[in-house]
Amino acid sequence: MAEQALWTRARLGRCGPPLDLLTASFRSHVYAPHAHEEYTVGVCVGGSEVIDYRGGHIRTGPGTIVVLDPGEMHTGGPGNSTDGYAYRALYAEPSLLADGTLCGLPYFREPLLDDPELAAALRLAHTELSACPDPLEAESRLPWLLTALARRHSTARPVSDLIPGASAIAHTVRDRLADELTAPPTLASLATDLGLSRYQLLRAFRTTMGIPPYAWLAQHRVSRARALLAAGLRPAEVAPLVGFADQAHLTRWFRRVLGVTPAAYRNSVQDTR
Repeated sequence: MAEQALWTRARLGRCGPPLDLLTASFRSHVYAPHAHEEYTVGVCVGGSEVIDYRGGHIRTGPGTIVVLDPGEMHTGGPGNSTDGYAYRALYAEPSLLADGTLCGLPYFREPLLDDPELAAALRLAHTELSACPDPLEAESRLPWLLTALARRHSTARPVSDLIPGASAIAHTVRDRLADELTAPPTLASLATDLGLSRYQLLRAFRTTMGIPPYAWLAQHRVSRARALLAAGLRPAEVAPLVGFADQAHLTRWFRRVLGVTPAAYRNSVQDTR
């Protein structure tokens, strides 16, 4: 296992606040005692790490989630002399975990959590956003997962999931995203305009549409891209016109939605003209 630490900075919405993602793999590295201003949320993906925390020791294993509260001193190092340890971590500003809860900042009595479903979702979001940190995707996925973490495992009480007028809220958000295809507004700003929290907006949208805002917008962009490709434009030209970061971003979503690459689609429809 190589000694490696790769940082990616995502933004929660266009021009929104940053959220740092760490992909780490160590054989022998031992951290000096330190603390973070943010919540540290990690998923072990290999080996075992021993973390000194609150006067005791936490031993991670693949698939476990570790949550360290802000300001808590801790260290970390390999759990044994042979396997090393690997993990994915994100550093979340405290208000992100309080958005869907009551009674102030969430407190995690147990820092080591066994929640396979949430661990898999956090790992997948971390992996995909590290590869392509799309702002709307980051703002749609990470706050939602962090709220789920706080609601399931902290001392905080969840807010009500009943959102009056959810359908109207979702359609308003959908229309704004469609109208501002290439530079969508942040979900935080849309929520403020609607007198909601971001969690309430996400809840209303997902309940009504069945998918989060970034996924809806990506599919809408793919639909727009199809028309431009059919008109003869090349994938590299189409990507920025419909709001994708680059051709690779367009290709990832085009294949996910339609099962073929943009180039293959363009060639097939051009051949039938």
